[in-house]
Amino acid sequence: MTVRLRSHHLLCLLTYVGKGYSAAFIANYDAIAKRLGRGEDVLIVSGPDDICQPMLGEAEAHCSGESAAGRDELAARDVGKLLARPIQAGARFSLDAATLASLRAAFSTGVTREACQGCEWAGLCSTVAAGGYRDVRL
Repeated sequence: MTVRLRSHHLLCLLTYVGKGYSAAFIANYDAIAKRLGRGEDVLIVSGPDDICQPMLGEAEAHCSGESAAGRDELAARDVGKLLARPIQAGARFSLDAATLASLRAAFSTGVTREACQGCEWAGLCSTVAAGGYRDVRL
């Protein structure tokens, strides 16, 4: 199986501690974190992904908006530089322990945080990173 992710969710996953927009969103996110933890591959997609699914029924789901697409572009650029590989729709890879450690180190130092500017979750993510990623689900 493969988890479909948009680029900026590669950053969101790093600090996910079980908080989210709704109970359905959290349950879905928990299931995705478990799948990735078991070694399922990631497929980068353009636009809404598996994490977005519980939000797509909303009248004005931000998952389809320009701000989310802009975050995807910034995250793809920064993560791509860090991993020395293109992060674009169709790219496949796994989030193994070494890749997660590299992504978390870069996130902690701000190297990959440009996509987070203006995000309502940025404060929580900063707190999780500053706490050594304690209680993350992946």
